[in-house]
Amino acid sequence: MNFIKRIGIDAYMLLLLATVLAGVVLPAQGVAADGLRHVTFWAVSLLFFLYGAKLDPRAVKAGLTNWRLQGLTFAATYLMFPLIGLALTMVFGPLLGATVTMGLLFLAVLPSTVQSSIAFTSIAGGNVPAAICAASVSNLIGVALTPMLVALFLQQGEGGVSLDAVGKIGVQILLPFVIGQILRPWVGDFVKRHKVLTMTVDRGSIMLIVYSAFSAGTVSGLWSAIPVGTLLMLFVVVWVFLALGMGAMILAGKTSGMDYPDRAVLFYCGSTKSLASGLPIATALFAPDMVGAIVLPLMIYHMSQLLVCAFISQKASLKQNVTA
Repeated sequence: MNFIKRIGIDAYMLLLLATVLAGVVLPAQGVAADGLRHVTFWAVSLLFFLYGAKLDPRAVKAGLTNWRLQGLTFAATYLMFPLIGLALTMVFGPLLGATVTMGLLFLAVLPSTVQSSIAFTSIAGGNVPAAICAASVSNLIGVALTPMLVALFLQQGEGGVSLDAVGKIGVQILLPFVIGQILRPWVGDFVKRHKVLTMTVDRGSIMLIVYSAFSAGTVSGLWSAIPVGTLLMLFVVVWVFLALGMGAMILAGKTSGMDYPDRAVLFYCGSTKSLASGLPIATALFAPDMVGAIVLPLMIYHMSQLLVCAFISQKASLKQNVTA
């Protein structure tokens, strides 16, 4: 069990896999599915309210002064990854099918992770304040930019993004976040003291979305339409995507002349993609019976990045302790 934890597999990841299995084997249907969608909507709204309440604007402002690091991280997330994603879909799209390919493009335009990228940066001895800034800004911008990029890529294709979907993101995600920021002077300390509250809402809302998405996919017969060969090909494509992204961040960090703490930030914030932000955006943008297939590449990428980042950060931590 200790070995499993060391390589990045924790109880939450096991629960997430169990949730996927539950959505496939025991899907929510009818009235239960409708009720689940309503509960999920409000859980996500509460999550982004808590994000807004605990994010200190001064920390973001301070981190923005490192223009080179923040610029490279932003360019990696919203320029390099979309270009790699487009290239991969052009090569492998005919083999993956339209819906899964759409999911690969969606993965490419998502913001970076917040909690895990900051945690891995800390473990590896990186610049934690800069990581907080990079991850926070990436997600703030991503809530607006990701739907725009999805609309740009998919406007002519199946499942194009409508103005109503973008409006739903504003109501479900942006509005609660803004309210949280406004009320932060009064509720911010409470939210920061009760970290278990944010973690419970964070992970609970993700599990609700995953169960709802995979349930809808099961009820619509989506999974029976994805051959095993396509699924195996998707794993390979996502792992190639991850390797290209991480390799590019290592190369960019070395060639830019950054010191090690900043290179760690670039690696962990520039190469990761957020499940916490991606799932709510997907549920707002796409039809319920498509969401499961859309987020499948994200699920594979998310779990793979956690395993790789956990291994690399632990190795970096050991190296730091030896040289200290």
